[in-house]
Amino acid sequence: MINGEGPFRQAHVDPLAALRTAGDPPWDVYLTGTVFLDIIFTGLDSAPVRGTESWARGMGSSPGGVANMATALARLGLRTSLAAAFGDDHYGEYCWDALEQGEHIDLTPSRTVPGWHSPVTVSMAYEGERTMVSHGHEAPLEEPASDSPPHARAAVASLTPGVRAPWIEQAASRGTRIFADVGWDDTGRWDLAGLADLAHCEAFLPNAEEAMRYTGADCPRAAAHALAEHVPLAVVTLGSDGAYAVDGRSGESAEVPAIAVEALDPTGAGDVFVAGFVTGTLAGWPLADRLAFAGLTAALSVQEFGGSLSAPGWSEIAAWWRRVHSVADQDPAALSRYAFLEGLLPEVTRPWPLRRAVPTIGFGRSV
Repeated sequence: MINGEGPFRQAHVDPLAALRTAGDPPWDVYLTGTVFLDIIFTGLDSAPVRGTESWARGMGSSPGGVANMATALARLGLRTSLAAAFGDDHYGEYCWDALEQGEHIDLTPSRTVPGWHSPVTVSMAYEGERTMVSHGHEAPLEEPASDSPPHARAAVASLTPGVRAPWIEQAASRGTRIFADVGWDDTGRWDLAGLADLAHCEAFLPNAEEAMRYTGADCPRAAAHALAEHVPLAVVTLGSDGAYAVDGRSGESAEVPAIAVEALDPTGAGDVFVAGFVTGTLAGWPLADRLAFAGLTAALSVQEFGGSLSAPGWSEIAAWWRRVHSVADQDPAALSRYAFLEGLLPEVTRPWPLRRAVPTIGFGRSV
């Protein structure tokens, strides 16, 4: 196990409390995708060398894949519903319990598929980087039935060049706000018209390289402005430089620098960034505050190992806030950038950074 303190109950914060009404959809966010069992080896001095055996000083396991995003959303207080296929093996049972019982994620749209084994990823973290090996088979197309999404305020989708996902248009037609990212275009076409479902999205959140390739722009900020002609809100992540966003409806733009941290494992950081941005958007925060919050949650996540394991909740955010205030000679301007958090943060006495105990298969169900 990764060294850490025992499990603790997250402080409950509802960032949408002031906005909730009796007529709200039952879920804040819906998403669908593939859940992996992630096995994470940490404490490696270097990458594995061919023909040798490497020993890791730490090991953990957790649900991965789309579970990274679902966990990040749920820990930020959003009522999250996930449609995914789960194998009927011990791995699938473990992931189901960890998400449903441990993170309180709604799995009503999900299904257990008889005879299908769970996809697995082994991740090796060293020198702030990661190497992964995955194995799995396609789930039967009818499992789960993702073309009938539950009613939700928002949904997170991963767009695939040249492929439509019918559930996206269906959800958007019911008033669900779609937030989308995209993976690397292996075809090399980088044709924005090939992202047909972008027409149903409220926000598009590519990284800098993806944004420039899709638009032909020579810098990420110009790419964001070009994308804002196709989607109401374009957010381009700039890695260690932070993020830049353009609201095509109002013409507003915002840029927030990244928080300098020592990164242990970048797994899931992009998912956490999206989760933070969705949270701020649904809460009605100003654009710059949304970027700052997304960047903060991503920065906290890379200081821990694993994907869903590292997603911060409000206890971690509050502990970080108290800690940075205790550091002498803090830049007042830098602190003021996050002052909008004051009214949300719970009282905490735990130190920061917080170390999560890592669940390991075989020690019982998640609690």
